[in-house]
Amino acid sequence: MKNNFKISRIQENDIERFIELIELLNEVFEESNKVASKRQLKKLLNKPDFYAIAAIHENKIIGGLTAYQLEKYYTDKSELYIYDIAVKVELQNQGVGKELIDHLKNYSSNNGIETIFVEAHSEDEQAIKFYKSTFGKGEKVDHFNFEIKTTHNNDYK
Repeated sequence: MKNNFKISRIQENDIERFIELIELLNEVFEESNKVASKRQLKKLLNKPDFYAIAAIHENKIIGGLTAYQLEKYYTDKSELYIYDIAVKVELQNQGVGKELIDHLKNYSSNNGIETIFVEAHSEDEQAIKFYKSTFGKGEKVDHFNFEIKTTHNNDYK
């Protein structure tokens, strides 16, 4: 599969391509998450600090990732947080994920981003193995969520 696909950032007006990426993420993660409204997706794609990167083969997304650039307050550099990354199950372990990470590394080195980080559940052995092979040694952290019950409905069409 190597070199048989292109990697590109999904552009702000390509909502359908972004939906295709989200559907791939849901498929690979075996989740039934909904897709946000087109208004929300456009809002995200218009943010310069949000990245939706796709690996495309024969005009179909075969892998991709989403990431957020985080500005720091103690340096002029920033860091990049990979929120989701996935490759079609039948194409895993063929270099697509590594190419996605390499794309981010190259972009980061040219754009003042000094760190890329990602979280993985400790029991997700496949993800841990992948990140060790692309990033090196990991570090243990505790992650906490505080769920907010909102009264405002953000489901716009």
